[in-house]
Amino acid sequence: MPQQSSHSGGATTSGAATAGDGTPADVAVGTPAPRRSEGPRARPKNGLDRYFEISARRSTVAREVRGGLTTFFTMAYIVILNPIILTSIDTGNGAGVDVAGASLSFGSIAAVTALIAGVMTILMGVVGRYPFALATGLGINAVVAVYAATQLSWPEIMGLVVLEGLLITVLVLTGFRKAVFEAIPAQLKTAIAVGIGFFLTIIGLADAGVIRQGNPLITFGVNGQLAGWPLLVFVVGLLLMAVLVVRKVKGALLIGIVVSTVLAIVIEAVADIGARVGSENPRGWALQVPELPDDVVSSPDLSLLGHFSLFGGFERIGIIAALLIVFSIMIADFFDTVGTVTAVGAEADLLDEKKNLPKSQPVLLIDSLAAAAGGAGSVSSNTTYIESTAGVADGARTGLASVVTGVLFLVAMLFTPLVQMVPSEAAAPALVIVGALMITQIRNLAWDDMSLVIPAFLTIALMPFTYSITNGIGAGVVSFVLLRVAVGRRREIHPLMWLIAAVFVVYFALEPIQQLF
Repeated sequence: MPQQSSHSGGATTSGAATAGDGTPADVAVGTPAPRRSEGPRARPKNGLDRYFEISARRSTVAREVRGGLTTFFTMAYIVILNPIILTSIDTGNGAGVDVAGASLSFGSIAAVTALIAGVMTILMGVVGRYPFALATGLGINAVVAVYAATQLSWPEIMGLVVLEGLLITVLVLTGFRKAVFEAIPAQLKTAIAVGIGFFLTIIGLADAGVIRQGNPLITFGVNGQLAGWPLLVFVVGLLLMAVLVVRKVKGALLIGIVVSTVLAIVIEAVADIGARVGSENPRGWALQVPELPDDVVSSPDLSLLGHFSLFGGFERIGIIAALLIVFSIMIADFFDTVGTVTAVGAEADLLDEKKNLPKSQPVLLIDSLAAAAGGAGSVSSNTTYIESTAGVADGARTGLASVVTGVLFLVAMLFTPLVQMVPSEAAAPALVIVGALMITQIRNLAWDDMSLVIPAFLTIALMPFTYSITNGIGAGVVSFVLLRVAVGRRREIHPLMWLIAAVFVVYFALEPIQQLF
């Protein structure tokens, strides 16, 4: 699963057609969207249209709702996966038990995960006005779980997460985070979007069990073969979505997810496959078993809200060690968002000529507050999700889509059993299709300049191969600065890029530095 963390160029949804009154007609995935500068701006039809700039971005309310639905179903897995990750680390005290001998409630983690994802995604839609969805960052939550199992109690590590979120908020309010975003050259931003496309593809294939950890490092399916009913669901979903996309059917990804889920429920009811747990039952479902629930509604347990200690970690492990943990989480949060916003904005054709997102300050502010909110809710840092590209590919262009996604997360607090019906094998094909759409930006790279090609390649390669957006961005930034200097073109380096490169050098050397303390 991704840290969400985070589709590029040549947006894949068209908005060229308009109705007789100038309102954009609903169109399908697969047709290149026009640049925002083309054609007259559509006149808003009402207050909702005016506020979210729906017509101005050549969209419709129906398309925004559909995009919001697609984004939700593509990332709804986090409601179940986050509790699994936070309660699975076992260093001898028991799974999910911290150094103080305490553990978190699975049900409470699920409920608060949905609550904070819902609230922050709605805020992103209303304040940021872009189709970005937020939830607990994968990767960061695993790091948090490890620290809780080995060094800190749950309230203490969550307190450090709150601190890193507050620090990023300060960087946003001072304008520093936006300046860093704009300092990264367009070549690297394009590479980031392409790299995330490959990253999404790897995530989708891994979620479905098409590729798995093994010996050799990565294996194909089960013992080199695509065996088992869950993989069939994935293949059917992938082929169906591909056909719908090339046929330019509206809502292609959402239709594919729904059909695949129904197929999975029928297969499970007939074959009783069960879950895949580690090496046991390798032909089982990867995460959620698609069964009709006994109870549709469940009462949410929100007892984890406010369950954090802001400075307890400093007392337990010391100031320097605690600050290093805050730094490592903050860097991952900071640059994952840079990558995600760039990729989603490019796919939606919302970036300007310098590959920057117009009016990005509210987006960055909500994202930073989400990091602190995740810690305050004891569910780990929340961040902007790359799965937002699935909604964009299905038509989302405005914050209204985020409002729809956020409301569905709030509903999921009460209807968690229904959310569990959607297996990862049904949602994973959407990630693969979106990955395919995103890599089309690779044509915009400057292939005749190796001092630009190498940083772009490292950015693209390291994201999927290290399962980290941050690692890819870091490798690209450091190598870009080094090679620009090597070819005598240091004047082309933005002053902030020197600082960013230095920060990443420290980030990559963090493990040996931590061992000193």
